[in-house]
Amino acid sequence: MPLALNPNLLTSRNSGRPVRWWVGIDGGGTSTRAVVANAQGHIVGRGEAGASALGQGADQAWRHVAEAVGGAGVPGLELKDCALGLGLSGTGVPAQLKAFVAADPGVARFTLATDGLVALLGAHGGRPGALMISGTGSVAEALLPDGSRRMVGGWGWQIGDEGSGAWLGQQAMKLAQAAYDSRAAAGPLVQSVWRQAGTTRADLLGFCAQAGQGGYASLAPFVFEHEADDPAAAAMLDQAACALDALATALHPSLPLALAGSIALRLAPRLSPALQSRRVEPQGEPVIGALWLIQQETMTA
Repeated sequence: MPLALNPNLLTSRNSGRPVRWWVGIDGGGTSTRAVVANAQGHIVGRGEAGASALGQGADQAWRHVAEAVGGAGVPGLELKDCALGLGLSGTGVPAQLKAFVAADPGVARFTLATDGLVALLGAHGGRPGALMISGTGSVAEALLPDGSRRMVGGWGWQIGDEGSGAWLGQQAMKLAQAAYDSRAAAGPLVQSVWRQAGTTRADLLGFCAQAGQGGYASLAPFVFEHEADDPAAAAMLDQAACALDALATALHPSLPLALAGSIALRLAPRLSPALQSRRVEPQGEPVIGALWLIQQETMTA
């Protein structure tokens, strides 16, 4: 049987109105995905919208949640009739969490957790296990046998999220700046960054001033693109894999480990043999974990 989750991991609100639809939401720094189920538990639609990471603003998060739900194409579906299971990036920052809860547009009920927790629930079917996520950001999380959660990393792109797309993009930009100064070679990776961001000091400073998490992550594909023809790019990927190794090792020594996120999956061959031996394929998507979360909460309420 799936675990009973520690309630301290969740934030919930219930309007008391009847629920017609159960919706799972997985939202991060790049996109928001929704899956809609009817009263019988059958999935009847899916939708997608832009970023709903809480660090990008509560109003944007709710707007993109609504767009993702609306994009599922379910006739008669309205947010006021929905019970939402929300797995969103940024819930660990109290001010961001408070702002999001306060901006509730009037859904029937919701239960909010981190995007990492719903990914864990999806990956291991609500059972104990570990998950390492690296996409736009990075974090490692574990659901322990007592129903509690452990998290390593996930400190945000500004200062952490090592081994993520944003982190790789930042390393690529640092190299491009060093090459501009003649402190590093202007190899193929640098040339790609310059084509994207510009070739003058003003161009590079301007890019960094407005890039944000998504802007830096947009440079990460160049690192993979030049893996074979630029030693600097290959070294960055090795560094990223080592960072993810460190996250997973610090998280838990033996729980089965699933990977999620485009960067983690592309870096998987570079991970250590010890982590490779623990790796399992996810049983389900994060958005399915979010749906399971609200269905379980509704049944036990």
